[in-house]
Amino acid sequence: MTKRLSQARFDLFAIGTRLSPTELVADELSYWSDLDENVIGVVFRDRVDDDFGWALMVRDRLGRFRGVHLDVSVTSERRAEAGLRLKIAEVSRVADLAELGIQGDETNAPIDLLTPIPGTRPEQLHPYFVELIQRPGRAPARAVLREIGPWLTAADPHFVREFQRHQFDQRLWELYLWATFREGGYDVAHGEAPDFRVSAPGVAFAVEATTVAPSKDGVLSQHPNPKTPEEIAAFLADYMPIKYGNSLTNKLKRRSAAGKAYWEEDGAAGLPFVIAVADFHKPASEGELGSMTYTQSAIWAYLYGFTTDWEMVDGKLVITNRDLKSHTFKGKTIESGFFSLPDAENVSAVIFSNAGTLAKFDRIGVLAGYAPPKHRYIRSGIRYDPDPNAVVGTRFVEEVGTEGYSEGWADELQVFHNPRALRPLPRECFGPLNQHFFEDGQMVTYCGTNAVLSSFTMILQVTDGEQEDRVDVLS
Repeated sequence: MTKRLSQARFDLFAIGTRLSPTELVADELSYWSDLDENVIGVVFRDRVDDDFGWALMVRDRLGRFRGVHLDVSVTSERRAEAGLRLKIAEVSRVADLAELGIQGDETNAPIDLLTPIPGTRPEQLHPYFVELIQRPGRAPARAVLREIGPWLTAADPHFVREFQRHQFDQRLWELYLWATFREGGYDVAHGEAPDFRVSAPGVAFAVEATTVAPSKDGVLSQHPNPKTPEEIAAFLADYMPIKYGNSLTNKLKRRSAAGKAYWEEDGAAGLPFVIAVADFHKPASEGELGSMTYTQSAIWAYLYGFTTDWEMVDGKLVITNRDLKSHTFKGKTIESGFFSLPDAENVSAVIFSNAGTLAKFDRIGVLAGYAPPKHRYIRSGIRYDPDPNAVVGTRFVEEVGTEGYSEGWADELQVFHNPRALRPLPRECFGPLNQHFFEDGQMVTYCGTNAVLSSFTMILQVTDGEQEDRVDVLS
């Protein structure tokens, strides 16, 4: 009456369950459920006492897996596993799961991201939301969002409406950040201003999310659409820094009705403050990748106010820094070096990722076992090359969900630390992720072993005629 769960599937079920001290006191060993996956559990080793135990979870009134039974001080892993499986069988056979799951802290109703709000006209729905709820190949993303939704709080009453209508990208970016912080072992409080308070034993910081959106008027609405290497270089040198600058400085200058900046708001005052930015200003189209796959090189140049030239000398890479004073596009000019702006010392770091898209949610869902029949997910991209003389990344093509494939929420995340920060963000906050520091006139990067620079995902659907219908999806 029990079966083993993969870690990826259990991690999705328990995406909001673990408290931040968990990984400090226990090593998880195996995961189990009843045959219908209404009851799940984990076997663990107690790091302090060097013995074993298990925890059992069922869904609460909002649909979230929560702990209801625990056993500790078990003398062996085998006995802990047997005890958990017996308890799962007992609970699934005789218990009233709805009654057992009540925790007493549930709100009146869960947040449902996927059901259109009553009264919404079809033309009001965002095209990406329509794709999410209707296309068979998006079943993995739907499964992931069904697990995340009930964990969200109702601090922002407009969240679901905006996700379904005119701010799909912005809200999906916030959902991606929430999942990334949870994967990192943090407790995450989702608020209004700033968006998140992220904490674990001994550390806490506040995060405000923002995006780079399409410009509807002004000179930036005249998108360059670069094609040649020279056009792309000019685009990344001026147009994109201005786009990033607009989004970041808006957050820097924002003041509430009470005159407070984000870092002065309740729950954020005295903590390191982080701005998380993603580029959604030009979506993917037929035969063309979205801008986010190639604009990340513009953000660090704008943040630190310098760029680099490089050459190979006697087989070794030689890098020369070149200061930047400003960025200009069609008469619009901004100052370079965001971290040098007035008040920017209150920003501890800027987080960037080009992976807060539906493709990431799909891939996580595929890893958890939610790939629909006759669908395959092929990922192509570039990883960091650890060779100190490398000038380009290492290309890869992999099928998601096959043996040996691994992926985490944060693989593409990059953290740019502010050298002038009043409250520096400890490097340990993001462990093995890609982190950038500007030290002694040089940029120093600490890179994770599975760091991805950019990628896109192809969803292949096999038809009855055994032909493959390919749909390119931005990652």
